[in-house]
Amino acid sequence: MELSFYGLLLSILFFFHLSAFTHPFNSSLQLRCHGDESLALLQFKQSFIISNTCYYSFGRSKLDSWKLIHGERGDCCSWDGVECDDQTNHVVSLDLSGCCLFGSINSNTTLFRLVHLQTLNLAYNDFSYSQIPSQIGLLSSLTRLNLSRSDFSGQIPPQVLNLFSLISLDLSYNYQVKLHKPSLRDLVQKFTNLKELHLSGVNISSTVPDILANFSSLESLRLSYCGLRGEFPIDIFQLPNLKMLDISDNPDLKGHLPSFEQGSLLKSLILLRTNFAGELPSSIGNLAYLEYLDFSSCNFTGQLPSSLGNLTKLTSLGLSNNNFRAPTTSLSWIGKLYNLNFLSLYHVGLNGDFTFSLLNSTHLSFLDLGYNQLTGPIPSWLLNLTNLVDLCLDHNHFIGQIPSCLIYGPNIGSLCLNSNQLSGQIPSQTNNHSELMVLELSSNKLQGSIPSTLSNLKNLQTLNFHSNNLSGVVDVNIFFQLKNLEILMLSYNNLWLLTESNTNAISPNFTNLGLAFCNLSEFPRFLYNQYELRFLDLSSNRIQGPIPSWVWNISINSLQYMNLSHNFLTGFEEGPVVLQWAHLTVLDIRSNILEGSLLSFPLWFTNYIDGSISPAWKNGCNLRFINLSHNRLQGQVPRSLANCSMLEFIDFGENQLNDSFPSWLGNLPELRVLILRSNGFYGALRKVGTGKFSALQIIDLSQNKFTGDLPTAYFEMWDAMKIINTSYMTYIGELSTSNAFPFSSYDNYDYSITINNKGLELEYLKIPSSLAAIDFSSNTFEGAIPNVIGNLKAVHLLNLSNNMLTGHIPSSLANMKELECLDLSSNRLSGQLPMELSQLTYLSSFNVSWNHLSGPVPQGKQFDTFDSSSYKGNSGLCGAFLENKCGSKTFTSTPSTFTEDEDSGFGSFFKFNWMIVLMGYVGGLIVGVVAGNEVIKRKHDWFVKTFGKKLMRM
Repeated sequence: MELSFYGLLLSILFFFHLSAFTHPFNSSLQLRCHGDESLALLQFKQSFIISNTCYYSFGRSKLDSWKLIHGERGDCCSWDGVECDDQTNHVVSLDLSGCCLFGSINSNTTLFRLVHLQTLNLAYNDFSYSQIPSQIGLLSSLTRLNLSRSDFSGQIPPQVLNLFSLISLDLSYNYQVKLHKPSLRDLVQKFTNLKELHLSGVNISSTVPDILANFSSLESLRLSYCGLRGEFPIDIFQLPNLKMLDISDNPDLKGHLPSFEQGSLLKSLILLRTNFAGELPSSIGNLAYLEYLDFSSCNFTGQLPSSLGNLTKLTSLGLSNNNFRAPTTSLSWIGKLYNLNFLSLYHVGLNGDFTFSLLNSTHLSFLDLGYNQLTGPIPSWLLNLTNLVDLCLDHNHFIGQIPSCLIYGPNIGSLCLNSNQLSGQIPSQTNNHSELMVLELSSNKLQGSIPSTLSNLKNLQTLNFHSNNLSGVVDVNIFFQLKNLEILMLSYNNLWLLTESNTNAISPNFTNLGLAFCNLSEFPRFLYNQYELRFLDLSSNRIQGPIPSWVWNISINSLQYMNLSHNFLTGFEEGPVVLQWAHLTVLDIRSNILEGSLLSFPLWFTNYIDGSISPAWKNGCNLRFINLSHNRLQGQVPRSLANCSMLEFIDFGENQLNDSFPSWLGNLPELRVLILRSNGFYGALRKVGTGKFSALQIIDLSQNKFTGDLPTAYFEMWDAMKIINTSYMTYIGELSTSNAFPFSSYDNYDYSITINNKGLELEYLKIPSSLAAIDFSSNTFEGAIPNVIGNLKAVHLLNLSNNMLTGHIPSSLANMKELECLDLSSNRLSGQLPMELSQLTYLSSFNVSWNHLSGPVPQGKQFDTFDSSSYKGNSGLCGAFLENKCGSKTFTSTPSTFTEDEDSGFGSFFKFNWMIVLMGYVGGLIVGVVAGNEVIKRKHDWFVKTFGKKLMRM
């Protein structure tokens, strides 16, 4: 109603407005703008809320000049952002980019009355995720359309195909917009005269049409983060007028580089995070106009061609994280790129004195040489790069002391030297002119105390000393003087942290706080006022007694990671307490001495007295990881865990729980690891309800009181254990773009496995995403091993030892081609060993001791590596490595009576111990399951002091 009244009022005013300016006495002031177009523009403006403080504000809004007044500013052709044709005076161009328009744009908007528009730019506004109106097709004269970064959503309407005159189309960075029907192919078949096509961030999910290689007029193609797949048409690289090509962040898009001819106009070539492979052709040096090149995080191989030194116009070069071979020739060609201000070469196999090649790169502001094999002291000539702001030399083999000027100098803003072999003390200097904001020194060999002069670095936001040999008493008030400090990591040194703050001291608002192994005896009181924490690690201290009630109120709107493990916590000051951390993702309280019922444990799953769920979890929880192992908790598994549909890892092992098998956990769609080892679980593993454990890869139920037959129904539906994962190696718990784990460099959890073989520890430091394992050992399972278990072809580790299984060993086990370790010892199995087991070419550990087996043992391949201990206690077995030789007159086939000896019982072959390892401790390494005599022992204190954190990069 108000809008209609306003429109009527505008019409009346506009009538008098026109009358005044068409009066004979005012003919010199006659307006150019057509009245209907002026009115349409004003009504379009009125349909939005306009703010001068929006994120994309470009200063004073252009719309401030849109007014109906006498004089010059009354002519819409003179309004900011509006252009008219000199002959017809029709509005032909409208640029309202960055005007802070807020509100929905619908099909009734008066904008579409401007049918003479040739250029329309509505970029950098907020259209409240409304759809692009189908009436856009009425603007058939459009040659340029820009709707980028304006919060549209939904399918691009087919009417956009009516804009047959388009030469420039930009719909990029509207992340909820789809291009499916019409598709990308439909679009390019219609707009054959395009010079610019920018659809980055639009959901396309298709291959790249070959027809694009025929667009001889195309100058700029941007299709990053579109879900592109298949093979990229190689001829697109050869388009004669192409200057900009960006197809980054399409990991399923494959391709390789062509042989580049001289004369190419390419200025920017971005293949970042795609699946491009092959070697870089030496002809890449023919791209004489290239200014921006980024091939980071692809699958390129071979050596870096020296012809890259011909690209003298380059200002930005990114080749990081590929599979390049270590250079065998000089890399002095980099010194020819005098105009470089950005250089990223981490993880490209650099070694030797490469860095000397950069001596004359005085324009560099960003330099990343991390994850290489560079050695020696940190080069002193780096000080000559006076424009350098960001310096990353992490994960190399640099030695010696840290030059103090890198920390206290006037230019460096970010310094990453973590995971090297730097020694000596942290430099101390009174200079307070430093611009340093990020200081990463973790995982080195630094000694001595933390200098108090660090309090002079007033701009410091990140301070990471994690995993060094620092010692002495540290007063937390040093850090309280750094008001911008957000990330403080002091974990795993030999520090004694004093946490009593000065009376008037106000602590910074931390987001990440790592105080593990800091000799804390109580919860630091300054945490009481922290309300922005996302990551909190107080593990491996001497904190004892009950957890104070105020701890459960720390940063209730932000906390995502909580680690209180390896302390002496006994319980809770007050309880039950309803946890309010709605965003909690990782919870680790293992290895304490917590007692009491798990059902009354004051965490996310605690219910109110009336049975309702905690308000923080009514819409489900964000928890992905929970570890309460190695405590004294009793009772049952809380049923409200069913609300945590994102859970990937559960470890309640080594407690005193008393419950039947929690089959309802099978409804958790993301659950990959379930550990209930060493409790009092009882009864049969019957399938109840709809739970399938469809994502389950690792299950450890050992040392419980389970009875009945092995769970055939589960074996039939554990799909994740049936499909062998042959994709690129990733790890469970690892960061990915599709799973935005909230922690980056410091605090991501990796999952680790320790396998015990008669007391010898064999260890995975990280669990590959392809790993599958089953441990049902030391229970009272009975009956036969079902044939269907052979369908679990992806299983690497299978332990059914120390049960009461009977019958024959099924030959279907030979279908489990990935098996590395198989333990069926200490059961009542009979019959012969299936000869088909010799087909298990990965089998490196095998034990069927203490059964009633008879006949010959398999021979050849892996079975020639197993000694007699694998068959002990089966007097009916014979073979070349056994006391009984097949065909010998002394051979007896009488099955032995089962008796335990020193090698039988739980642990006779191996059991799974599951431990959680911070990404920071593994240094990017993995130690696989190793069979035989190799011993890998990792004690906790040694482990965390040895391995440095892994700096994750995009």
